Amino acid sequence: MRAVAGRARGLRPTRRSIVVGLGAAVALVAVTILMQRYALSGLTVDRAAIRGWLIGDGLYSYRDPVSLLGTAISPAGAVAMIPLALLPVGLGGWVLALAGLAALTLALLAITGPLARRYARPAYPIVLVALLLALAAEPVRAALGRGTWDLVIFGLIVADLVALRRSAWARSRRIWWPGRASGTPRGPLGTFWASGGWAGVGIGLATALTVGPALFILYLAVTRQWRAAVTALVTAATVAAGTLLAAPRETAAWFGEVLWRLDRTGGVGQTGNQSLAGVLARLYDSATTPILLWLSFALLLVAVGFIRARSAHLDGDEITAFTLIGLTGAIVGPVTLTHELIWVLPAVLLLAAAGAGCRWESVRPRPGLGGRFPGLGWFTAATCAYLLFLAAPIWTVDDAFVRNAYAIALILILNVLPWSPGVAPAFPIDRWLEKRRRTIQT
Repeated sequence: MRAVAGRARGLRPTRRSIVVGLGAAVALVAVTILMQRYALSGLTVDRAAIRGWLIGDGLYSYRDPVSLLGTAISPAGAVAMIPLALLPVGLGGWVLALAGLAALTLALLAITGPLARRYARPAYPIVLVALLLALAAEPVRAALGRGTWDLVIFGLIVADLVALRRSAWARSRRIWWPGRASGTPRGPLGTFWASGGWAGVGIGLATALTVGPALFILYLAVTRQWRAAVTALVTAATVAAGTLLAAPRETAAWFGEVLWRLDRTGGVGQTGNQSLAGVLARLYDSATTPILLWLSFALLLVAVGFIRARSAHLDGDEITAFTLIGLTGAIVGPVTLTHELIWVLPAVLLLAAAGAGCRWESVRPRPGLGGRFPGLGWFTAATCAYLLFLAAPIWTVDDAFVRNAYAIALILILNVLPWSPGVAPAFPIDRWLEKRRRTIQT
């Protein structure tokens, strides 16, 4: 029996390696197909603008001969993309794609890990399935095919989510077990890593590169996570100051003009713009959006997103809180193209996890369909949301409602997304006290 068990244990890593290898092969084939379909259109424009800038032209004076669009990349992003601009387009696209796939995989692992542990399920199969399903969704397809770094930005923000959870765990541990934990690297760097002291660096870098993640800095301040908020703000300011020294003219043009143009990435009323501003522009059949109406509804959605995110944070679910802020930023931005809707992926995972939680935590069936199939509503919502972003009907169906389907879905998810109390807290918890409370309650 021991020999059989030993052979079984020896086969598991091999079987797992085969599954991971097949998943990687499918991902590479998918990336190849997507690059051919979308022709790396975003990277092509950014690369041409940066190469023109390097030979003395203005970064924002370039216009693509076909689309007549210029680059909307920030000066910090342009500096970071100089190595890619020096490579051929295809090779640069593969570098961005591999970096994006790595960031997406690690982010999914960080998001699904706490959810899987809560219900005593293995995380790696869930991550593999989620990654393969994500490759077929429109936001990931567009990000990989167009050659944008939205997946990398997503990974940077999730890295701070991991840091906040690690910091909370370190502080919780000090409550009931002072001293260095076993397995923690020695030295100041090891302590800095284990304690999550780097929380805020990822959001700061993401803000300097694309501006949109600045909403997460405001969220950190609202939830009084002051150290992470200050770290993010200082990181973004440091990168901006360095960019000002390296490219003063482009930095002045960015903050003085380009940043405030709502149509810097294309017309506000284009179908690809699935933000609130795009919906209003299409409803009014205009190339621009009614500013006062947009600001009024945008402030309302920001209030809803922040109130719900703060509630999720106070209940100990930082994953849902970050997802709500990501969805809020996508819907209230002036122009949110489909490759910028990455936060829909964790939202679908959270909806599915809510359905699974209802199923696994149900003690006695109740009458009716909801009692026989607990969590059916959340499973249905997750399936509908995923199928919507899989089919991408906004490009094929000429209907006013369907053309705004992504934006409507974002608003609905923002208002109904559930959270799981205590699944991933960003504040210290006395786990012994919690365990005694649960024992008394049961």
